[in-house]
Amino acid sequence: DAHRKGASFMTNNLTTPPQHHSRLKALLARIRHFDSLPPAAQERIASSAVPCHFNPGQVIYVEGEPAEALFILETGWVKATRMTREGREQAMMFLRPVEIFGDIAVFTGTTYPGTVVALEAVEAWSIPAKVILDLIPRHTELAMAIIRRLSERVLHYIGLVEDLSLRSVESRLASTLLRNAEIQDGRLVVPRREWTTFDEMAVRLGTVRDVLSRALKTLEAEGLLRVEKQVIVLLDPQAMEQRGGL
Repeated sequence: DAHRKGASFMTNNLTTPPQHHSRLKALLARIRHFDSLPPAAQERIASSAVPCHFNPGQVIYVEGEPAEALFILETGWVKATRMTREGREQAMMFLRPVEIFGDIAVFTGTTYPGTVVALEAVEAWSIPAKVILDLIPRHTELAMAIIRRLSERVLHYIGLVEDLSLRSVESRLASTLLRNAEIQDGRLVVPRREWTTFDEMAVRLGTVRDVLSRALKTLEAEGLLRVEKQVIVLLDPQAMEQRGGL
C-alpha cells in the first residue's frame, strides 16, 4: 500500500479536459481492434478517462482487488505477476505501450488476477469499469474488439503454459530475445533497460537467476549472442530461431 500512495492522478473528476480527448483518441487508434470504434464510443471513453502517473516500482493494482477500472498504457513498461505461497514471482505479462491492462477482470466481472507494477516511469489512463461495461451492449464494434482481445489473451496464456511446461530455459530465452530485438548501428540487439536485471529477466522466463545465468553463458559460448552492459547482441539470429523453436 505504501508503494501505491505515490501514484499521481492528474485529475480526479470524471470530466476529462478537452485537450486530453484528442490525445486519448490517438492512443485508441494505436490499439489493435480498438482503432475502428465508432466516434460515440471513443468520446465516452475519452470523457471518462483519468490520466495518471506511476513511479518505478509502484504497484498499480494488487492481485485479488476488485476490478474497478482498466488502464491504457501510454508510456513506460509494466509487469503483471502472481506470487506463489513460497514467495516466488511468476510473470504473466510484460507490457509496453500502447496496451490495455486490467481488462480481463473487468470483462469477466472478477477481481484482478495478478499484481501489476510499473517497471519504470509510467503514464497511463484509468477508465472506470462501469463506463466500458455500459458501452458494450450499445456498440457491437466494441464488443467484437473485446472478444478478439480476450481471444488473443487466451492464446498468449496457452503459449505461456507450453513454454513453461515443454520448453527449456535456453529455448525460452532465445525466443524472448528474438521477439524483443531491434536493429541498432547495423547490429541486432536487445536493449537492456534500467530494470532489465538478471532477476527481472528470470521472472519473465519463469526461472531463477542462476539458471538464467547458465543459459546465457551457454548461448554465448556457442557464439549465438554476446552480453554487453547496455545491450545483448544477437550474433546468429538463424541459430537463435532454431534454439527458440520459432
